[in-house]
Amino acid sequence: MFTKKDYQELEKRGIPFEEIEEQLNRFREGFPYLPVTRPATAGDGILRPREDTLDDFIQLYDTKSVDEKVLKFVPASGAATRMFRDLYAFAEQEGDEVDPDGGAAAFFKGIKNFAFYGELRDHFAKEGLNIESLISSGDYKEIIRMLLDKEGLGYEGIPKGLISFHKYGDTSRTAFEEHLAEGAATCRGGDDTVRIHLTVSPEHQGAFESLLGKIKDEYEKRYGVKLFVDFSCQKPSTDTIAVDPENKPFRDNDGKLVFRPGGHGALLDNLSALDADVIFIKNIDNVVPDRLRNDTIRYKKALGGMLFSFRERIFDYLKNLIDNDHHQEGFLEEIRIFLEEELCAVSPWGMDQWSREQVRNYLISKLNRPLRVCGMVRNQGEPGGGPFWVRNTDNSMSLQIVESSQINLSNPLMKKLFNASTHFNPVDLVCSVRDHTGARYDLRKYIDPQTGFISSKSLGGKELKALELPGLWNGAMSDWNTVFVEVPLSTFNPVKTINDLLRQQHSEVAGQ
Repeated sequence: MFTKKDYQELEKRGIPFEEIEEQLNRFREGFPYLPVTRPATAGDGILRPREDTLDDFIQLYDTKSVDEKVLKFVPASGAATRMFRDLYAFAEQEGDEVDPDGGAAAFFKGIKNFAFYGELRDHFAKEGLNIESLISSGDYKEIIRMLLDKEGLGYEGIPKGLISFHKYGDTSRTAFEEHLAEGAATCRGGDDTVRIHLTVSPEHQGAFESLLGKIKDEYEKRYGVKLFVDFSCQKPSTDTIAVDPENKPFRDNDGKLVFRPGGHGALLDNLSALDADVIFIKNIDNVVPDRLRNDTIRYKKALGGMLFSFRERIFDYLKNLIDNDHHQEGFLEEIRIFLEEELCAVSPWGMDQWSREQVRNYLISKLNRPLRVCGMVRNQGEPGGGPFWVRNTDNSMSLQIVESSQINLSNPLMKKLFNASTHFNPVDLVCSVRDHTGARYDLRKYIDPQTGFISSKSLGGKELKALELPGLWNGAMSDWNTVFVEVPLSTFNPVKTINDLLRQQHSEVAGQ
């Protein structure tokens, strides 16, 4: 099945052959559905802090964070191609008639409200053309060409983070720049250093670095901080092999094995390599302009304060358990209640029959793991994962972020359970990745390998199947201690299509 050249390619990528065998076996056997028991809701797995409590957590974060290595982690690898699917569809159709109810019509109706409109107008002017004349004459395909092609703005080939999102008077900001501004307000260290790490594609890193070089001094002066921004790329060793419909290795027209990126779960290696105590994680497209950032700042800091609060209690319990092996049953029961009622880590059946030493060791194993505090918004029909209670292999239960593909929706009972979910995962979390001694956790030890994904793709007109690793905030963090917190919808403003930038949160002049 494999040739000498195949083995050479695996060695070049740094992928052990044993991993390929395991991936092929995954394709053959598939992944099991998660044993979800019920959705997590407010009061049953999701905390809803009062306003006065929120202020206490914010103050705690402001006090504690100055002595911590705090970092903002932003996955920003993806190209923006999918944002423009409605424009692609219109450009490829025969004729110039615009569907009045389609995405292209909405785009051209609001074109002057986009932050990049001025750049687009200037590109046309360089060619001696007037964009307003093209709009009035309905020459929409020429406008799309100038927007997407590399001869114009080149938006079809750049990452979402480098697209102009918001207007500020006569200037604009990209999503990347908005993350710098948000980081300055939420991740400032005691020495006024703001540390931000972005994962990018190798072909785009130079463009990010170029923009950073142009704006860094300006942003440092504006926000009174010192920016430390660095980048990493997804490792080739995290790519997964593609297979044909018969689950045999897929080869291109030259007979070479085809590999595909392992999804955002592959970024766990990037996350593990960071020298940080506390890490905020947020997607590149979920940003707002300065005028709407207050809620985001408050809840970011509140989540951080909650992390410090939970971490302090966990560390105190751990040190006591580890340093002293003679504990009263009442103390062990206190920790069990803390785990079940506050960390939502429900003990397995039959624990009351265990010896005191067995209980002590179990409590140590449950406490001594990475911690994440995750914001959850009320479900407004957005596609994606949500918070659920899941039964684990040891018959304990824990909180997990679950994708719809991980639930057997063909089962009426499971579909009803899924539809009862009240909250959605906006990817707004803060993580503690060191133990009570200050040592960095090996994050690979806390992955659930049973939570990957298999999807259908095509290449060169031929069908293939692709395998994604357990998602970064899904199965890759399955065995972390988890706290879910309700955050307001105002903190969740993603840009999935180009017309999302016409929403009020993005399209009004940001400086007003």
